[in-house]
Amino acid sequence: MTDLLFLRDAYLREFDATVTDVDPDGNRVALDRTAFYYTSGGQPHDTGMLGVHGVVEVAKVDGVVWHTLGDGTGLPDVGDTLHGEIDWERRHRLMRTHTALHLLCGVIWNHWGVPVTGANMEPLKARMDFRFDPLPDDFKATVERLVNDEIVADRPIEVTFLPRSEAVLDDDLIRTEVSLIPESVTEIRVVDIVGLDKQADGGTHVASTAEVGGVRVTKSESKGKGNKRLRIELGDAP
Repeated sequence: MTDLLFLRDAYLREFDATVTDVDPDGNRVALDRTAFYYTSGGQPHDTGMLGVHGVVEVAKVDGVVWHTLGDGTGLPDVGDTLHGEIDWERRHRLMRTHTALHLLCGVIWNHWGVPVTGANMEPLKARMDFRFDPLPDDFKATVERLVNDEIVADRPIEVTFLPRSEAVLDDDLIRTEVSLIPESVTEIRVVDIVGLDKQADGGTHVASTAEVGGVRVTKSESKGKGNKRLRIELGDAP
């Protein structure tokens, strides 16, 4: 199992780790610990450097995080120590974008009681699907205003870890379907935008809503009966 450093510190940009496995066919290595986020939950993987090697893809397989190296200059050996550096500009944009989606989820749940049915993101752009049919009047403009009001409010964002037995009793987390997390996961990571939204979540986030910057709702569209999609874009970092 790889120790996932980003779960407790999303702002960690550099780290040292030991190579635990090598896959020559995939030109990839596994480490005992990593700050590289792997593709999961709609959030894309990080990129950056491991020693002299560029990291072009990160994936988790059976608890092990594999880092695909893109330069083909030869793989390190098991037992080698490597220095990792995250592409911080990309990571921070993804952190801001992921938090913006939680803001979107929070304001829609609090004002309309409608759950999320899907989401995906790239740096500074994202989409989120909701169980609406039809959309309320003037919905797009209203949501954009509500989200940006929460950004101005500068709410703190806290990350905590709960025993699974406690998490399933939390009314705020039941709607995020903690029960769908594998039973083997005994500790639930909770991302709490204090006073707005609380979710079981494994992604990376900024420390306050003000750090998200401005959000624009660019489009609303129907993806079938009872399923509507909102697309958002973020402006420059504040």
